[in-house]
Amino acid sequence: MSVKLRPATPEDIPVLQHWDAQPHVIAATGSDAPPDWIEDIGLTSPAFQTLIGEQGGRPVGVVQIIDPAGEPTRYWGDCEHNLRAIDIWIGEPDCLGQGLGTQMMTQAIERCFAAPEVTAILIDPLETNTDAQRFYRRLGFEEVGPRRFGDDDCTVMRLTRAGWEGRALPGQ
Repeated sequence: MSVKLRPATPEDIPVLQHWDAQPHVIAATGSDAPPDWIEDIGLTSPAFQTLIGEQGGRPVGVVQIIDPAGEPTRYWGDCEHNLRAIDIWIGEPDCLGQGLGTQMMTQAIERCFAAPEVTAILIDPLETNTDAQRFYRRLGFEEVGPRRFGDDDCTVMRLTRAGWEGRALPGQ
């Protein structure tokens, strides 16, 4: 069964807060404070989207897509225009390892590149999260290098539009 992305709503806040307390989510998000879901879902800026991945009506994960040059927290600092950055996580442990993240990430990437001005997508998995890095490499992301965000050592990775459009599809 496929996963569909939809905009997050205030009704999603309890499940998002529940996911924030899951050990696998904590391990993947480092020392960052959990998101302020009330604020994030309330943002109506084109620079910031929070999406819920659902499978058969069940919420299974969350994706945030931002314009790193235009989002208000300046998390990425000064960076070039025409980029997007993605954060993604699967909420419940029983949803891991089923391809749901791949479906969600593929849809998020397609959303990003639907805007013709977007040239590349950034992600910042923890340096210690080698499983996530391997996952992103399979999608075509390439390592840019290490970077410290707050107290966390991360590996910045980048997917160009050309890299996405030129990727080998399964069976090719």
